[in-house]
Amino acid sequence: MKIHIKGGRLIDPANGIDANRDVYIAAGRVVAIGEAPKGYSANRTIDASGLAVCPGLVDLAARLREPGFEYMATLESEMQAAVAGGVTSLACPPDTDPPLDEPGLVEMLKFRARSLNQAHVYPVGALTAGLKGARLTEMAELRDAGCVAFSQGDAPMTDNQVAFLAMQYAATFGFAVWLRPQDAMLARNGVAHDGQVATRLGLPAIPVCAETVALSSILILARETGARVHLARLSSAEAVKMVRQAKDLGLAVTSDVAAHHVHLSEMDIGYFDPNCHVTPPFRSLRDRDALRQGLADGTIDALCSDHTPVDDDAKQLPFSEAESGVTGLELLLPLTLKWAEETGLPLAHGLARITSDAARVLGIDAGHLAVGAIADVCIFDPAYYWRVDRAALRSQGKNTPFLGLEVKGKVRWTLVEGQVVYESR
Repeated sequence: MKIHIKGGRLIDPANGIDANRDVYIAAGRVVAIGEAPKGYSANRTIDASGLAVCPGLVDLAARLREPGFEYMATLESEMQAAVAGGVTSLACPPDTDPPLDEPGLVEMLKFRARSLNQAHVYPVGALTAGLKGARLTEMAELRDAGCVAFSQGDAPMTDNQVAFLAMQYAATFGFAVWLRPQDAMLARNGVAHDGQVATRLGLPAIPVCAETVALSSILILARETGARVHLARLSSAEAVKMVRQAKDLGLAVTSDVAAHHVHLSEMDIGYFDPNCHVTPPFRSLRDRDALRQGLADGTIDALCSDHTPVDDDAKQLPFSEAESGVTGLELLLPLTLKWAEETGLPLAHGLARITSDAARVLGIDAGHLAVGAIADVCIFDPAYYWRVDRAALRSQGKNTPFLGLEVKGKVRWTLVEGQVVYESR
């Protein structure tokens, strides 16, 4: 299939392009930018006039709920949500049921995803067997099966000796370790930020030190072992400061933040809104502003959706009993555009955090549209407003605190390997 994307504003942060350029695709790859190759004849022309053309989005945390949680969502529904949101590559955390701790499970997930011919799925393997934090998995075998990194997901790592051994092993073979810093004991039974709102509502709290104590241990172990560590879903100003200092010291660390955390704070819990029950919790306005600034100056490397579809029965419960998580694949682009606009950043700068920068963290050849690159493309209208409501979301999970909000940025076409997998008018 030869596709000519005509008249669009090409934004490719990795290659420093932000200009009106045509894109020419053949055999699943970009074959030319600007001028058509000699003898090129397109099978299809997409008129992108007035639209932005960028690399397909790369999401570092999207739970697809298979295997084990099909009652919350299916691979089919979430892959449709991904391409509807312009996401063409996504990392799947290991906290499925059973966890992704065996090569056969990883291979099955990869096969199921490939059979749908939509977004590329990159499994993150379990760091310990059963995510129990006691015994290391066979990381080399999991890597051969297709895992791009190793993580505990949201399961606690309570034994620092196991964490130390895991990082030593990972460093030996060049594997990346992804950890979400949270001390399980300090966070035990907590559901909200330890601040005025939790106190007023009588909610069990999670203090900021639950994040920073764990983060301190991770950074010390990373320094001792030389492991490549990714810090997932930071939530506090102090954590941003610590990561900035670690990078200044030359540690091989990267980090991300969930898109909803750069817009919401503890104040948005309102009167026990279960859609605002997230992990880690929404923190203070000061923390939110520090996350926004850390993302802007590069201390935080990438934005992710932290997509966690939850069924209505699990959300329509009292706040402290409701299942944690939000749906986010279809909101990653508009929430990124909103953050960039409110921070006064160029569009290309914002898109970098969900394309080339995220691809660099993931260690994949994606997030750019150089000649010869795989033609994963997102074409969107940056000025189109749409209302976030249940009917507008393709994900099986409708759990988002942004329901009813008008957001700007609508995906019109998504291409994966040169094939149109999503189209909206």
